[in-house]
Amino acid sequence: MIMPRRNQNSGRFHNTDLVLEISSSVNRKKWDENRYEAFIDELCGVREYQKDAIFCALRYLLGGEYRNLRDLAKKNFEQNEVLRDKYGTQGNFERHLQLPDQLAASLDLATGTGKSYVMYGIAAIMLAEGTVDRVLVLCPSTTIETELLEKFELLAGNADLRDLLPANAVVNAPRVINASESIVSGSICIENYHAILAHVHSSIRDSLQGKGERTLILNDEAHHVTNEVASKAKRWKEFLTDPSFVFRYVIGVSGTCYLGNEYFSDVIYRYSLRQAMEEKFVKKVQYVAEMPRTRQPEEEKWQLVMNRHEELQRKLKSHKLRPLTIVITKDIRGCKDVAEKFKAFLQEQTGKSREQIDEQVLVIHSDAPDLPRLAGVNNATSKVEWILSVSMLNEGWDVKRVFQIVPHEKRAFDSKLLIAQVLGRGLRVPDGWKGPQPEVTIFNHDRWADDIRHLVNEVLEFEKRIPTFPVTSSEYNFELLNIEYDPKPRTETYKMEEPYQLLKKGYVDLSTELPQEEMTVEFEEADTGVRTQWKTKIRHKTYTPHEVAEVMFQRFEDLPEDEDRKFYIKQLPLDKLEEIVKRSLIETGNKVITESMRQKFLQSLGTLQRKEAQVVRYDFEPTNYYPISTVERPQESASASDLKNGKTFFYTSKTKENMPDEYKDFYEEAIAEGSGFKCVQVANNYDFRSPLNAVVADHDNERRFVKELMKAENAEHIAAWIKSTPMSFYEIDYFWKKGEHPKRGKFSPDFFIKTDGLILVVEIKDDDEIGDPLVENKKKNEYALAHFGRINAYLRKNKKQQTYKFNFLTPSDFNGYFQSIREGGIADFTSELDVELKK
Repeated sequence: MIMPRRNQNSGRFHNTDLVLEISSSVNRKKWDENRYEAFIDELCGVREYQKDAIFCALRYLLGGEYRNLRDLAKKNFEQNEVLRDKYGTQGNFERHLQLPDQLAASLDLATGTGKSYVMYGIAAIMLAEGTVDRVLVLCPSTTIETELLEKFELLAGNADLRDLLPANAVVNAPRVINASESIVSGSICIENYHAILAHVHSSIRDSLQGKGERTLILNDEAHHVTNEVASKAKRWKEFLTDPSFVFRYVIGVSGTCYLGNEYFSDVIYRYSLRQAMEEKFVKKVQYVAEMPRTRQPEEEKWQLVMNRHEELQRKLKSHKLRPLTIVITKDIRGCKDVAEKFKAFLQEQTGKSREQIDEQVLVIHSDAPDLPRLAGVNNATSKVEWILSVSMLNEGWDVKRVFQIVPHEKRAFDSKLLIAQVLGRGLRVPDGWKGPQPEVTIFNHDRWADDIRHLVNEVLEFEKRIPTFPVTSSEYNFELLNIEYDPKPRTETYKMEEPYQLLKKGYVDLSTELPQEEMTVEFEEADTGVRTQWKTKIRHKTYTPHEVAEVMFQRFEDLPEDEDRKFYIKQLPLDKLEEIVKRSLIETGNKVITESMRQKFLQSLGTLQRKEAQVVRYDFEPTNYYPISTVERPQESASASDLKNGKTFFYTSKTKENMPDEYKDFYEEAIAEGSGFKCVQVANNYDFRSPLNAVVADHDNERRFVKELMKAENAEHIAAWIKSTPMSFYEIDYFWKKGEHPKRGKFSPDFFIKTDGLILVVEIKDDDEIGDPLVENKKKNEYALAHFGRINAYLRKNKKQQTYKFNFLTPSDFNGYFQSIREGGIADFTSELDVELKK
């Protein structure tokens, strides 16, 4: 049975366009903000955005224009075209609202910009107006609770600030407490949200029973209400909506208003990271764009990170600051493991004792022994220079000497939420800072640079972009057939019949390595895209030939007492192994043995103890054949930096009429003559036989292929074609082996071309692949051929006059491929790479 597929296309929206507008029309008999101008000026100083955020929230809560969030959302949906494009219907929009029946909303204030002042201002004025009798501030951790208690107590005790409240203020000196005391009228209670749980002994539930309409709830780090583990988030939200309290006023404050990658639906004020950077209230950000590949990536990356840290120490000496580097891992287990390895690395590099290293390094997770020491890191006497932490743990931690952040795994840095939180840990500017705007370095792996650039740019809303997407009404839309599979694992066992023949050549092939290597790391500034180069050196750990021979011989001694063990020890005694090691150095021109060479020698011994090998393979069993239309291809976009760094934008004279308004300005800028962006206009619209509004070629080989598709002599033999996306459109299951590890993946071919009775499927590679094809590509080819073989059999069985033809192509075969299309021989075409991949 053929099942239809849901359209997965989704648009991109600027967060600023999703902010709900609060009416500036206010009945001054209900709310006169002029009475609080002096108080707010004193509280916020030069930070105008804090004043704007406070007054925006109070117009919403006190102005009387809105009954609840649902009412606010309805009015904005009617007026805001972007909201209608994103959510489709008002009902769908309302389903995304967390607390629609309350006067609830979120304030998006970039981390490091003083959210606590905004919360205090709202709380103090709501009490002064007499609209509420008490305020409950909820936060996700005891760390944040402690910070907020200190700040609120300081502000509440400030006589100058207090005297600027109106003379008839109902409350002019709020009492700041936590939930160990009853929440009486005139008080601001600050607690971590665990205190609201029914089984926890605290004053909150008893104090607020039936008093919710006269209570203001402030949720600090409000993204936790939606992003926590489901059960925790549910309990926090259940408390806010509990009918026994009937809370009316609920304001959330966060610097990361994301549910995964989706922006909150109830934000009424936004002060973005981009604005904060431009106005110099936070540090600038730079991250790794490119760095050389190394043979021992983990240890050598630690050397680079340490070198950068030591350079920061020298630069910050004049500021009397000790820099702090934070290493972020994805979970507690990873944090513990990385911490042990890193401490051992520091000991080896610095020669310091374990006690000294422990004094410099904090390991922070939910049950870490170092947790009590975290609060003291801000003290001038603290010797802590390194913190290894689980991602998302350190919110509310107001330390300003963070100058380097190291995401250890991509998963610690792979969503807008995590990007914003990680950046937030290092954005605060040190007190009394003088000189140019300080900068925090994100020392990511450069393989993540493109993904990080896109996420950072979206979080910061810097990057201009042009989208490509299917035009629904295009005559060039066509249908493809795909298969859903049920993968069945199958294990095959191979027995070893006799000892391995080791080191027959008498030496091991080694690449050339130096004991010390010069490195150049390229950093990119997040706000400007400007790249700078940083030069440093790393030292490789080295071994003597005797040390390596001993380790190799130990492998033989570790074998069980049997004939194989005797054979290896007799054939390759210690002195012969040492000779082999020395000869290997001579043969390859090396003078020292590095760690990667040592591993090569050990690998040359093979898997000595393995009497049999097991290989897992997957049989993919078809469960469903289903059609997918080119209309369903997801939207993609190319950024300004993409179009200056390798990607090419092909457009026609009709592209503009299908371009969404928010992208038109950059579209015009990009295609203008002399713009510097790689844009190519298709001379004849009728030669562009794709349902897409435009096409982006990701690299030079694709650019050459797209040009061939649009040559007049080729286009007349092509009914339609589409460039696919890397995921979420047409995917083929495949299995391959990386080293010793079996891997399953999904493969998305680059192009689909419809000709007379044929669907041509093409994957583009570089000519270099012909000489040395990757094992992964061999497996992609094997599984793709089997996949389209099944589809062709299915079509024949159902008497369909269509066939699928799959090829791997490199530029050296482009001419022959398109000539075969023109001459009608494409069904029999085989590329040079096809031949190599089948070997």
